[in-house]
Amino acid sequence: MNTKLSSNHPPATDHAHGAVPLETAFDFLNTLELDNGALVERLTDFDAALDWLASHGVVQDPARFADAATADKGRAAALAQLVTTRTALRDVAHAVAHEDIPDAEAIDEVNRAMRSHQRIELVAAKDGCRLGHSHVGDPIDDVLARIAEPIVRQIGEGHDDRIRICASDTCRWIFYDESRSGRRRWCDMATCGNRAKARRHRERAKDTTEGAAAASAAS
Repeated sequence: MNTKLSSNHPPATDHAHGAVPLETAFDFLNTLELDNGALVERLTDFDAALDWLASHGVVQDPARFADAATADKGRAAALAQLVTTRTALRDVAHAVAHEDIPDAEAIDEVNRAMRSHQRIELVAAKDGCRLGHSHVGDPIDDVLARIAEPIVRQIGEGHDDRIRICASDTCRWIFYDESRSGRRRWCDMATCGNRAKARRHRERAKDTTEGAAAASAAS
């Protein structure tokens, strides 16, 4: 006897399931950034974190995601989870950029998040079966795993030398160098790069003026 396969479509999704772009992953690291000489936290509360995830395409339905992410732990704990893993991933990237050994606790936290990545599996459908997925951890862990994966993959594939810290002392953004030469120094040539060039020009002009003045006085 033939048995018709029942429909098994997952419910409307609260977040995207595609790969997080590498640039987005590094943008997440820089939600803790240098501003006027001090590190400033941009994920100041859960709403700010949710806005960031939604605006960067990491979650598709912010309200649904917020309900699922905070149902068991509350908003404060959900935010703490995001910040803890973000900080650990940032510490790993920072150490790699300096060719240092990352802190063991930071590595453990990143690995914990990575273990919560969604699992790909087959599900029944009206016309047979199709590709679906299931989650190992909670919605926060799944999002963190998807953000961490592209950075972890670049390190694992031997591209860790492309992870850089902006040479500007007033910026220090962590970025991935995708230039052909692999020798990019600034996160953005149009801003930090041009400011550095302008500063060097002013310093050279000052040295020239002072040198001319000294020579004139000596004569």
